[in-house]
Amino acid sequence: MAISERMKRKPKETPVAADFGAAGAPIDRGHPFYFGFVATVGALSAFVLMRALASASGVFVLILVALFLATGLNPAVEAIRRRGLSRAGAVAVIFVAVIAFVGLFAALIVPPIISQGTNLIESAPSLLESLKNNATIANLNDQYGIIDTLQKKLSSVTSDGTLLITAFGGVIGVGKSVLSGTFTALTILVLTLYFITSLPQATELGLKLVPASRRPRVAALTEAIISRVGAFVGSQILVSFFAAIFMTVLALILGLPSPVAIGIIIFICGLVPLIGHFIGASVYTIIALTQSITIGVAAFIGYVVYVQVENYILTPKIMKRTLNVPGAVTIIAALLGTSLLGLVGGLLAVPVAASIILILEEVVYPRAEKS
Repeated sequence: MAISERMKRKPKETPVAADFGAAGAPIDRGHPFYFGFVATVGALSAFVLMRALASASGVFVLILVALFLATGLNPAVEAIRRRGLSRAGAVAVIFVAVIAFVGLFAALIVPPIISQGTNLIESAPSLLESLKNNATIANLNDQYGIIDTLQKKLSSVTSDGTLLITAFGGVIGVGKSVLSGTFTALTILVLTLYFITSLPQATELGLKLVPASRRPRVAALTEAIISRVGAFVGSQILVSFFAAIFMTVLALILGLPSPVAIGIIIFICGLVPLIGHFIGASVYTIIALTQSITIGVAAFIGYVVYVQVENYILTPKIMKRTLNVPGAVTIIAALLGTSLLGLVGGLLAVPVAASIILILEEVVYPRAEKS
């Protein structure tokens, strides 16, 4: 029985290997065609990558700003956390304070802006007429007709109703800007919330990539860099506070309406690098022009004088005391950062310079002394 079963079984067939031919000679990597092909593929890959990064540059800017704000708010969160609250509770306290400030800002600023803007539009004809009382401006008007042209244009757009159409179009444009700005602000707010909540975990995760023997020193340097960024944010808030106080006092002296609201506007503008004081000076001068030409000129001159004092005296001294950064380095870093990355570069320039100085003092200089 067993023999008959073995006879019925068919022997296993051995698979026959397919013949694909003999392998050819390896590619000559020194051939010009190979080099040109690889170089072309590399250039195309780099071009596609750069185009992709350029398309997503807005997202990277938002991430950088949110990360900067989270790092800057971290000292305040740590200060509250040392009083017994958890980190989540400290973050909640900070964000409630920020939202309360935004609400106070809107409540105090929006009504004066609307009233002062309406007042400026209504008083525009009388302001143009009063310019003719100045002998120099009257002489220029006689030669070039600047004031007469502006008066004719103003009367024409108000008489045939084109001013309403222009204002409506402007309202639509402002509405789009407000919606875009609101969406951007909410995005930054949410990203900042995530970053500041998970900052210790993210720092710890990044430190795991460092060799264990160097991890304590790198951790100490990382904490010092984060502290310097927080010190920069605190210094910027202090500088903006001084600007708000000075402009509020000047508004009281000049008799401008709503001086407290004006001070809050200047405080917000002072937090914006590069163009903050330009916006603040424009708003401040326009509000002053609603009173008279003389007050407007005085307000503009006072603002310009203060900005020079802030840029070359106040800011370098505060940055040197809080960040241990020389005044010349502060100004040069701000100029270079602005020219390279614009608004974001101006925002990040000084803390980056402070971090580089810290690394030089703690790592580079000691090695140079030992060599």
